[in-house]
Amino acid sequence: MLRVVNATRDRELGNRVWLANRWWPRLRGLLGRGPLEPGSGMVLEPCKSVHMFGMKYSLDVVFVNAEGEVVAMYPKLDPGKRTPWHKPARKAIELPVGTLSATGTEIGDVLTCQFAEAV
Repeated sequence: MLRVVNATRDRELGNRVWLANRWWPRLRGLLGRGPLEPGSGMVLEPCKSVHMFGMKYSLDVVFVNAEGEVVAMYPKLDPGKRTPWHKPARKAIELPVGTLSATGTEIGDVLTCQFAEAV
């Protein structure tokens, strides 16, 4: 589990965030899982685009580059939709709808991901 923090605004986006950094977990993503609870989510790494085909609920999705800087945001990405490909992106972070708004996250903010045990 990871803890994801908006370091620019000193706001926590989640503290029970799964890391999907291998082929199969990235492919499966959140398919077949229930809606995310507040504080939960998934980091897909590497990732430059996501799709919502087969999903039954919306997500907030944010893309960050290698330095953790937010390069694209998709508040309330609905089932059946997809994002464009983001060349500078290194990770996609999927969160419950409303997380980006509640934390004031914006393009250019820096997000950090730490293993939950280390915090």
